Amino acid sequence: MNPVRMKRTAIAILLALGMGACALAACASGQQGAQQQAASSAASTSAPAAFARTTSLEGVAVMRDESFGGVCIDITIDDFNRLGFEYGDSVDVEFSNGYKLEGIPYYNGYYTSIGDPLVVGYPGYPHIEVAINFGDPLWDVSGVQAGDTANVTLREAGAFSNIQEAFDITYTDNRADYASDEQFANFRALRGGSMKPGVAYRSASPIDNEHNRAPYVEGLMKQAGVAYILNLSDNKTEANEFVAEDKAQGIDVSRFEELSASGCVALLDLSASYPSESYARTLAGGLVSMTEHDGPYLVHCVEGKDRTGFVCLLLEALCGATYDEMLSDYMETYANYYGITKESDPSKYEAISNQQFADMLRTIAKAGEGADLTAIDYVGPAREYLKMGGMTDGQIDALVDRLVK
Repeated sequence: MNPVRMKRTAIAILLALGMGACALAACASGQQGAQQQAASSAASTSAPAAFARTTSLEGVAVMRDESFGGVCIDITIDDFNRLGFEYGDSVDVEFSNGYKLEGIPYYNGYYTSIGDPLVVGYPGYPHIEVAINFGDPLWDVSGVQAGDTANVTLREAGAFSNIQEAFDITYTDNRADYASDEQFANFRALRGGSMKPGVAYRSASPIDNEHNRAPYVEGLMKQAGVAYILNLSDNKTEANEFVAEDKAQGIDVSRFEELSASGCVALLDLSASYPSESYARTLAGGLVSMTEHDGPYLVHCVEGKDRTGFVCLLLEALCGATYDEMLSDYMETYANYYGITKESDPSKYEAISNQQFADMLRTIAKAGEGADLTAIDYVGPAREYLKMGGMTDGQIDALVDRLVK
């Protein structure tokens, strides 16, 4: 497997690793308890009663996740689960340097809120990961180093099983399972507020073909006349490796190559740590570059879901999109990939919109947990976020002009 792809398989599918300094072991249990209570109403069935299980893993080597700085534990998911751990359990993690995370969930996806820790066993990924959603790298925050080890101990069986059930979703990479190329590629125009129709699009990656979508994105962006690409997920080395691999497999990447050769591809290599100033700075630099070129524009990461979801919300907010317009666009990704709509699966729709989508809006608006997100005018907060990244009012005005005129 392509080494770039190997290290990013789960990360491209799920939310990025990282940790805010607030998410230390002392507050982890309380944060998770609040999230568990919120998700309980969204789950379609009650969590099963916890039962006695005694499970532990001791003295296993740890490695740094080179993409986002999380901590990999050197054991496969299957071997970890054979020890008796199950998705939805709560566990304690202690590293040999003394750093602890207590009572955190074990999931097969990134189902926690911003700043909350978890252990992740995503099927297909080569290791168990210890992660904190949307923040500074756990490797750095915890202070672990090469040669350190980890102990993982079961704290309570099934403590988070209701959340696991509410968020447990998967999709296929088979085009025949989808109604259209657009649905399969998660390709569509941004919309909302005064945004000009067809000026900007979002999609899965046109070059990372891990999920078989790159050829479809390539064709759709040709049809749309895309003239500039904001690639949120790759650096130059990664992009070159993906293009080379695609061409070796006979996949057409000619439009991407043309745009890249003419300086019309920005490679931002972003994590999903969108609350951070460093994320805002990198994104702002890419948007300034985008503004210097004609559209139509394409914004993508790997799936066009998390990093792309936040950036598109920000651009739509900047153009005056309403809460309902932004929610509609954000949740269309979940309809495309998973068939989740408000009508087809109201429990999962509510769980996703009340966590991932709401977290992104709270980040833009700097709003607290109790804020009425439907009543906020997001134009000003979106401008302030970009200013945090270093954009001037003039540069923001130029970006808006590109998107609405």
